Amino acid sequence: MPATPEHWQDGTMALRRCAAGMVEAGKQFRRVNGYLHLPALRAALEAARTVTESCNDQEEVEAA
Repeated sequence: MPATPEHWQDGTMALRRCAAGMVEAGKQFRRVNGYLHLPALRAALEAARTVTESCNDQEEVEAA
């Protein structure tokens, strides 16, 4: 395998090298503490955004 990308003809080889590097790096990644709770956090944030948007809509109607 060449050390430099001098002779790559197209992006396919670059993508393969990038993917191989990410797979190798993935072995060193650690999970974020509380990652199992991320779906609940997302749902709570979306609910809060919905409430905020509806409040903003009511303020616009009252101002008109």
